Amino acid sequence: MSTTLPAGGATAPSPATLTRGGHARLVTALVLGAVLWIGPYVASITVLLPARLDQIAPDSKVQVVATLSIVGSVVALLANILFGALSDLTRSRLGKRTPWMVLGSVTTCLLLLLLSRAESVTALVVTWCVCQLFLNAIVAPLVAVIPDRVPERQRGTYSAVYGVGMMVGMAGANVVASRFVTDPATGFRLMGFAILLAGPVLALLAPDRSNAGEPRPAFSRAVLLDNFSFPRRGARDFYLAMSGKLLFVLAMFSITGYQLYIFTDHLGMDADGAGGMIATMALVQLVLSLVCGAVAGPVSDRLGRRKVLVVGATVLMAVGLLVPFVWPVPAAMIVFAAISLGVASGVFNSVDQALNYDVLPNPEAAAKDLGILNMANTGGQILGPVLMGAVVGVTGGYGAGFPVAAVVALVGAVLILRIRSAR
Repeated sequence: MSTTLPAGGATAPSPATLTRGGHARLVTALVLGAVLWIGPYVASITVLLPARLDQIAPDSKVQVVATLSIVGSVVALLANILFGALSDLTRSRLGKRTPWMVLGSVTTCLLLLLLSRAESVTALVVTWCVCQLFLNAIVAPLVAVIPDRVPERQRGTYSAVYGVGMMVGMAGANVVASRFVTDPATGFRLMGFAILLAGPVLALLAPDRSNAGEPRPAFSRAVLLDNFSFPRRGARDFYLAMSGKLLFVLAMFSITGYQLYIFTDHLGMDADGAGGMIATMALVQLVLSLVCGAVAGPVSDRLGRRKVLVVGATVLMAVGLLVPFVWPVPAAMIVFAAISLGVASGVFNSVDQALNYDVLPNPEAAAKDLGILNMANTGGQILGPVLMGAVVGVTGGYGAGFPVAAVVALVGAVLILRIRSAR
């Protein structure tokens, strides 16, 4: 494998040249790839890390979760740019995406196994941040597979496929992780073996075509800036989409990042009862997000519109967030899961990715720019607990976090509504 400067254009055949079996393999690979990276990540950040911190640092667990989030967000930002750019620049017989996804899978697996043995707060924080670094070696190249291989008229459907995988992974992660609330070390090991498969699945089911013979433009300062920096020209809508995505995910994870503590410390449940409720939420989320996600992507392609569906999902997220605020009982969290984590997230994750493809300022740097956009997704998941941690620090409880998160989601809807280059 070598990394050289991009010649532009996709290296894989377009769907127009694929057989029906080729389409089926790509769909299967995208679903499994999404499940196998997002599942271990969500299980770790929402259940396993908080559970482990409850064991080794119960008096400072809220502050440590916030610290993990802040430091991890910086690492994720740098990693998305780095591995996205390296993917765009790579020339190899395996194509430009596969080598980095395989590297990320193997390394992240090893780090999760190491995390299962961490006995101190320092060890948890350092290992998790390095884990965040290599996790994005999977994610940044993976999200570029769709614009590499799928024409614009079908991207809503393929984005729905990827979104369904994301929803299955997120919901399934909480179902599985909820069984390890009292034994997070075993949970980390299980998640490590799962993520080991994420990159190889795509390589085996839907391999990229060799791009080893592509021309190699001469190195220059302009090429370096284009491939290792934030977009600078024609990127207004790109940044609006990124900001809207960040706020949507931040609003959601400000609650899910502390869901264990919300059930135990805010709603008065014991750890076993909280684990059962988290599993129930995850099942509700899974069913509704699958149905809504599978429908929303093809509807978006048929209508030729992305923005209205994404804005509607963001507003619905805010509505669901208000339910546990006005009705502070455990059952309200199930309603929140149905509205916000099921319907709203299902539609958003299916259509927002297609909207992201529509606002890319430079298709030749697709993985790098999509990596930056995905930083909004990862950053929102990381910064959400920071928001709730700040609310808890100011108010002394979790209740006020729900309306604060709803306002954040509504601001995201306004930003997405201002996008001009996509309908």
